[in-house]
Parts: sequence; structure tokens; C-alpha cells
Amino acid sequence: MSSMQWNPWHGCHRCSPGCKNCYVYYLDALRDRNASVVVKNKTSFNNPIKKDRHGQYKIPPGTVLGSCFTSDFFIEEADEWRGEAWDMIRQRGDVTFLIPTKRIERFAECVPEDWGEGWDNVVIAVSCENQEMADKRLPILLNAKIRHKLIFVAPILEYVELDGYLQSGEIEQVSVGGESYENARICDFDWVRRICGVCLKNNVEFDFHQTGGRFVKDGKLYRIKHCDEHSQAKKGMAFLEGLEKK
Repeated sequence: MSSMQWNPWHGCHRCSPGCKNCYVYYLDALRDRNASVVVKNKTSFNNPIKKDRHGQYKIPPGTVLGSCFTSDFFIEEADEWRGEAWDMIRQRGDVTFLIPTKRIERFAECVPEDWGEGWDNVVIAVSCENQEMADKRLPILLNAKIRHKLIFVAPILEYVELDGYLQSGEIEQVSVGGESYENARICDFDWVRRICGVCLKNNVEFDFHQTGGRFVKDGKLYRIKHCDEHSQAKKGMAFLEGLEKK
């Protein structure tokens, strides 16, 4: 199954501690761009329904489409465009739309009238970087009418206890990641390992998607280049899977 990204709008405003060193702000600053201004991406907005000269969708069936990774799908400034986005998501029932959010409290007021119990091609991943945000956002996620629910502990800032939330059976996967670029805060592998253990206990899929720029393992600090964060995390996953098999 292939994966791609779709950013129908760009820009965001900080709403919690995990946003302090936001990678979108960092990268936009390098381009002399203001990441706090939310704008519609005119060239890529219609990407899910664009077709080639043969009349085939450019984004093929079966694709997992990471959606709104440079903004938030439920941000207030996008209210006027979201209806069109839902129309495209509805039309592309053959594509899985993975939507991360720190604004799950706006979910109920932002879904289309025909949402019902949720659409099978939409996955909502709530980001919670610390225990405070987990306890604020995850009860809303569990109570929401969503067919596929994920948790992103990213950027992880401390150990986050998820046992009570995973016992519900509602969560399909937990994915953990550290913070990138300048001023990145520490990601401690012990936190990752403990969260993995809680997932194993509750039969929930676990993924460690990136180490972040400052990674601590067994008390030692490692500086990880951004281009190596994913590959180093995969080595961590191999280590965790080895523990599981013992």
C-alpha cells in the first residue's frame, strides 16, 4: 500500500506545548514565510480528484493519503474550505485519508451531515505530546463517531500513560515520534519502550516513526540528523520487536 501527502491548506497557530518548536514554523521561516497565516493551497487543493490524460486518478486506489500535515484539518480558518475537502474524500472512497489533529474538540461541528457513524476511508489520529494533552483530547476521541482511531504521541515530551484509553478497544494504533530540527526536545527511548509495552498488553499496534533530533537511549544522548530520524527509529522498532519475541 503506497502513501502520499495531501495538504489542502497550509499554516497553523500554536495551541499546546507540542507546538513550541513546530516543524512547519521552522521550515517556513527558512523560506521567509509566515506559518501562522492559514492559506488554501490552490495548486494542490484538488489533488485527490485530479486525473491524468487517460482519465485515471493521479492518486491511485489503495493509497494512504496523509492529510493536512502542514496545518490542522479542523482549524477554524479552514471552515470555509472543509466542505469541498469532505466532498473529495467522499468521492475517493478507494483512498484512505489519514488526518492528524490537535483540535479533536472541533470534530463534531466539522463533519458533514452524512457522516453517520463515520466513513470507512477516514482515519483520525489525535496528537498528544504529554499526559495533560492526552487526558484532555483522548476522552473526546473515544466518544467520537469515528470508525478508525489512532493516537500520535508526537512530539513526545514525556512518558504518556495510555493504558486506560487502550483498554476501550477503540484505538487501532499508537505511533510515537520525537521532535525535529533546531531546539528539538529530548525523546527518551525508555518512554517509547514503556508505551510499546502498554500497547502489547492491550493488543494495540505500535509504531515508532522517528527518533527526533535529540534521542536518549540508556542514559546517553544522541544527536540525530533529520535525514536519519526515521531509519534510526526503525532500528528501535526492530529492538522492540525482538523483546516481544523473547
